[in-house]
Amino acid sequence: MAIFTVIIGVVLGLCLLSTFLLRWNEMKYKKKGLPPGTMGWPLFGETTDFLKQGPSFMKNQRASYGSVFKSHILGCPTIVSMDPELNRFILMNEGKGILPGYPQSMLDILGKSNIAAVHGSAHKNMRGALLSLVSPSIIREQILSKIDEFMRSHLLNWNNQIIDIQEKTKEMALLSSLRQISGTESSLLSKEFMREFFNLVVGTLSLPINLPNTNYHRGLQARKNIVRMLEELIDERRRSQETHKDMLGLLMSGVENRYKLSDEEMIDQIITILYSGYETVSTTSMMAVKYLHDHPRVLEELRKEHLGIRERKMAEDPLNWNDYKSMKFTRAVGFDF
Repeated sequence: MAIFTVIIGVVLGLCLLSTFLLRWNEMKYKKKGLPPGTMGWPLFGETTDFLKQGPSFMKNQRASYGSVFKSHILGCPTIVSMDPELNRFILMNEGKGILPGYPQSMLDILGKSNIAAVHGSAHKNMRGALLSLVSPSIIREQILSKIDEFMRSHLLNWNNQIIDIQEKTKEMALLSSLRQISGTESSLLSKEFMREFFNLVVGTLSLPINLPNTNYHRGLQARKNIVRMLEELIDERRRSQETHKDMLGLLMSGVENRYKLSDEEMIDQIITILYSGYETVSTTSMMAVKYLHDHPRVLEELRKEHLGIRERKMAEDPLNWNDYKSMKFTRAVGFDF
């Protein structure tokens, strides 16, 4: 009976402590002018729910509190906007009020010179450099042909095999971006770089606890290793004095001497390019495969369009900009299933 009483007392004590901590954290961030929302536990906030539920967490919060709400995720008090018009206003008025950004734990891994971490003239300079890397002329003359070449080699040995689409699309997204950044040298970097980059991505989306064997600690270590590899590549290029027509080459030249960046800034922008395209491209590609599988009529139309383009070309001829522009069905925003 005495043991039972003690157990009940401990449970009640834990419940009261939990209630107090949750209430205290809510009061701590209850400031005038902030949108509605919940802040969860001290230090950790709602990170566990955010990581477990993924997009469902955001949908549930929006259903409860509207398109703009406050939360505490990845170790940082955060205001989340799921309102397209507000997001557009913020992005179009950079530096004139509210500034978008990542939680500090993510910036520690992505770099303090990451475009999301800087503002004002520094942000303008980095944004100009990044946009210059994907100008219409560069897309037409360089990026498209490199993607075509990469995808031919990437898909070469897929016949008669069982393929893990999720794994392969992640590899494709990273290796394709790496090829655009470092050209032929990407093959020398790819194996070690891929392992470290996967650790970096997981580290940005984990509890910010910097202890051995935690995902966050591994993410920080992965950043150090990636920075080392990129520094070695930059030093090697400077010693060779060769001209490289890839993104790193353009950054090192100041993008035709218009946007000068330090080595640290260049490395952080490279990590930005890889990080921003990794999940989006891999997830979109994986879902495209799924939807094409689920809608054979659409798949058949795509085959017709692409086989028609190939019939006008030699087998070894790459796709060009005119081929891409002729893909009316492929480039359609939506399909009438």
